[in-house]
Amino acid sequence: MARPDDDTWDLANSVGATATLVAAARAAATRRPQAVISDPFAEPLVRAVGIDLFNRVASGEFDGDDSALGIPRMTDTFAAWARFYDEYFVQVADAGIRQVVIVAAGLDSRSYRLSWPAGTTVYEIDQTKVIEFKTTTLSKIGAKPTTEYRSVGIDLREDWPGALRAAGFDDAQPTAWLAEGVLIGFLSPQAEVQLLDDVIALSARGSRLAADHGSVIGSAADSQERAQKITDALARHGFDLDYGELIYPGEHTDVAAHLRDRGWRVIRYRLHDLLTAAGLPELESADREGPATNIGFVTAILK
Repeated sequence: MARPDDDTWDLANSVGATATLVAAARAAATRRPQAVISDPFAEPLVRAVGIDLFNRVASGEFDGDDSALGIPRMTDTFAAWARFYDEYFVQVADAGIRQVVIVAAGLDSRSYRLSWPAGTTVYEIDQTKVIEFKTTTLSKIGAKPTTEYRSVGIDLREDWPGALRAAGFDDAQPTAWLAEGVLIGFLSPQAEVQLLDDVIALSARGSRLAADHGSVIGSAADSQERAQKITDALARHGFDLDYGELIYPGEHTDVAAHLRDRGWRVIRYRLHDLLTAAGLPELESADREGPATNIGFVTAILK
């Protein structure tokens, strides 16, 4: 059974815990020799959440090598994922865009770790308690944003466009949007479409969007079985999370097609493309059955 539409969560439970797991993978990737990403804030944030399994992932003591989780190469996967979006922001900065919005920001630390051009404003949208946790934790270790940073504490199921405008967002300027980890089954299909349509309505000509989309547990036919395998695997490693309750069943929005039909120029990518671009090994045959391979990636420009 999927989450109700009015549920709440924090970074230690429900869908919020998935953001912590991804941050733990970024921390582990940062520790590697010749790392393809550098996120020095991921591990302090994960440790502040306090989930033992994720602490072990972040410290490199657990590498995610459990085939039932479906991501035997979890650290590589999310390192490539993070690098893809880091490079997207380099490209939009080079294109002269100085207004950035990160949707469902979670434990994203790009406002603190990337080098932004002068005059850039980065808006982060997420639940108020998630943003407060992150900013408080980073402040305690002396971290400061590397650009003009404005948080927008609101649930995406509420009037977030109004809250974004109230924070100073200018919909007459081109915007670089990032929707990472939000359109992969954690919203209902109707909410996905609404989110995309809101982004489109707020986007001036020249705006760009990067996103991942699909369903992290695959098609409706096998989603229940896969969700149970992930739930059982997490339990084996000491974390109680019913993965099936996080995901909305059924087919999810083809983000690339939705944008293309509304005048955006779109490029599609698969996980293979991200791994290759990061110089990481290709997926083995067993890895290709994992949930990460159900996800597609897009970058898009409104011309």
